[in-house]
Amino acid sequence: MCDPGKRQRLHGNEGEQHMRESPPEVTCRRGARNGAMAQEAAGPLSEETLSLWKREQARLKARVVDRDTEAWQRDPAFSGLRRVGGVDVSFVKGDSVRACASLVVLSYPELEVVYEESRMVSLTAPYVSGFLAFREVPFLLELVQQLREKEPDLMPQVLLVDGNGVLHHRGFGVACHLGVLTDLPCIGVAKKLLQVDGLENDALHKEKIRLLQTGGDSFPLLGGSGTVLGMALKSHDRSTRPLYVSVGHKMSLEAAVRLTCCCCKFRIPEPVRQADICSREHIRKALGHPGPPAPRSLKAQRPKACPRGDSGESAGEGQPPEDHSLDPRTAPRPGSQEQ
Repeated sequence: MCDPGKRQRLHGNEGEQHMRESPPEVTCRRGARNGAMAQEAAGPLSEETLSLWKREQARLKARVVDRDTEAWQRDPAFSGLRRVGGVDVSFVKGDSVRACASLVVLSYPELEVVYEESRMVSLTAPYVSGFLAFREVPFLLELVQQLREKEPDLMPQVLLVDGNGVLHHRGFGVACHLGVLTDLPCIGVAKKLLQVDGLENDALHKEKIRLLQTGGDSFPLLGGSGTVLGMALKSHDRSTRPLYVSVGHKMSLEAAVRLTCCCCKFRIPEPVRQADICSREHIRKALGHPGPPAPRSLKAQRPKACPRGDSGESAGEGQPPEDHSLDPRTAPRPGSQEQ
């Protein structure tokens, strides 16, 4: 599906098949971008560069809009929303420099892939906690700009980002960074809790998670400063772990949570899940690994909380146990807490 260097419009039915997990030697998640590997690859970050990054973060943060800006965002059924995008960066296993950046666009509410683009990139900026955007966003921005120039009719109306938005050390995570630079509504969707402003994955937090009963249930992430930084969301009935949703840009937290839930056939929002599949498949082909392409999706039911309603498919049909069926290609990664 994701031929190296080739942009594609996608049509047809591919959602009837089970996902096949990528060979373990092909890719890994952001756990491979730990500080030791990054600094070995790119050298230590100078104080001058770090200071520059901090100033740039502060400058861009002033442009973040944390309210709804589009009519479809205020509509209970998201009427007028036709295209949702997802981005991902996957690494070659054991290599903190070689990676694949991907952008996919899905139709809404069908959640079928209508556009995808992947490219191999070299991330030479070192990984520094809290500054992931400076390492990855330039490549994601290029993909969005390419789509805007060449096929503007397929531009997403919102981007879901595998990372944090305002739930961040300085209130400006990768979802904010990408949103401001693309001028698109963006939502940060993280798999692990970033423990900032007094937020802790402690016994109380785990008890709140236990009380989440059905897909769509959530609770606010109230920081020690008194600010609600995001929401912990049970994205699917079968999910045992929440997602951590935060505002990226040009969208309210309430709308961001609702839309994230509506995009979840499984635990991970479909735009992010499909971007991950695309990037991993692109790496597999670029490295010459044998094997058929990975099927794109499974039969699944849209969460009950989604205002669009039932997808017309059985909740259990074609779906293995939760922690394997939801995102077998997106294992927890240390870097996910530092975006």
